[in-house]
Amino acid sequence: MSFPWARHYEPKNPVMKWVDERLPLPRFVYNAIGAGYPVPRNLNYFWNFGILAGLSLVIQIVTGIVLAMHFHSSAAGAFDSVNGTIMRDVNAGWFLRFAHANGASMFFVVVYIHIFRGLHYGSYKAPREMVWLLGVVIFLLMMATAFMGYVLPWGQMSFWGAQVITGFFSAIPVVGDWIRIWLLGGYAPDDATLNRFFSLHYLLPFVIAGVIILHIWALHIPGSNNPTGVEVKGEQDTVPFHPYYTAKDGFGVGIFLILFSTLIFFYPDYLGHPDNYIPANPLSTPAHIVPEWYFWPFYAILRAFTADFILPAKLWGVLAMFGSILLLFFLPWLDRSPVRSANYRPMYRVAFWVLVADVLILGWCGGSPAEPLYVIISQIAAAYYFAHFLIIVPIISRIETPRPLPNSITEAVLGDEGGSRITATAATA
Repeated sequence: MSFPWARHYEPKNPVMKWVDERLPLPRFVYNAIGAGYPVPRNLNYFWNFGILAGLSLVIQIVTGIVLAMHFHSSAAGAFDSVNGTIMRDVNAGWFLRFAHANGASMFFVVVYIHIFRGLHYGSYKAPREMVWLLGVVIFLLMMATAFMGYVLPWGQMSFWGAQVITGFFSAIPVVGDWIRIWLLGGYAPDDATLNRFFSLHYLLPFVIAGVIILHIWALHIPGSNNPTGVEVKGEQDTVPFHPYYTAKDGFGVGIFLILFSTLIFFYPDYLGHPDNYIPANPLSTPAHIVPEWYFWPFYAILRAFTADFILPAKLWGVLAMFGSILLLFFLPWLDRSPVRSANYRPMYRVAFWVLVADVLILGWCGGSPAEPLYVIISQIAAAYYFAHFLIIVPIISRIETPRPLPNSITEAVLGDEGGSRITATAATA
């Protein structure tokens, strides 16, 4: 979408003018995040989480590069390099290690809120389907990167997490065992596994950065969605990104850094597992093998299948786990309602909050032991998760009667005054 009322970059300084004529990077920055990029005037603080996700990725890349300089990717040296060399011998190594480990958790917190904001305000609907699809790709890459990173400290939970999760691939008929051997580089996690996971864990964040560039590029074509879901109708509906939203994002970044610093300095191990401070021992299985907290909802879905039905239960679990994420790719076409925002869709809003509760229940079950009570709750919650996307949302989109939408973003912000202003502007034009 072109914005005819957007400001255009005209450098005044001779040096900047010379640079811009030969490499239009200043113009690109100005048009992407400066006063040359108009955005809806009614964006709330849930729109801060895009920039927070970018900041989280930068933190992970910077701390990860420094940590990689001191990491020893072998079964004999990985645990000591993380818990010995980095924590005790590297200047500020403890800070880098905790910032990287807790930064992953903060990254997922930000992205989960970002995803649910998109679900609530219908940011996956036309013409922003590509923005949503690229976002789901980023989420998948994040999960792969985080899983490989969790294996690298080579503690008990790292080793057995790799053993159990890769073991589920063996449930795939014909090629399952071959895939597992290919992933591990052998028949069990060892040096080859660490080398493969370390290499990919280092590479994938840069792939994520590339997809994020495409994500932002795709966003700038139709422009940002907004809490009303009403498209921009003119200059009166927008404000320049800078200084209005750079200031708002700056406030969000400040709150994020305060929470992040609190986690690093006061609760650095709160989100970790104590068994991961025990060196990996292939002969001693932990009583309760569990992945990192941000995988718990999907781990609960994986464990929800306990009986063979046509296919083995383990294969059903693997298919359901991947299917729970792949469903998000089809959401723009499953939800056929012309109204985007849940603020104007009373039935969808109730279903949305039930989904939020359902995902939290799945997370609770995924982090709990595989006991009958938690398995039964996981089965019910997993069934609802798939029903939400495949049955409830399509039905609601057909039978729901939405509330009346405002005529414009300005009217939604300013009320009758905004509507009068639009009418006066139109009359003058």
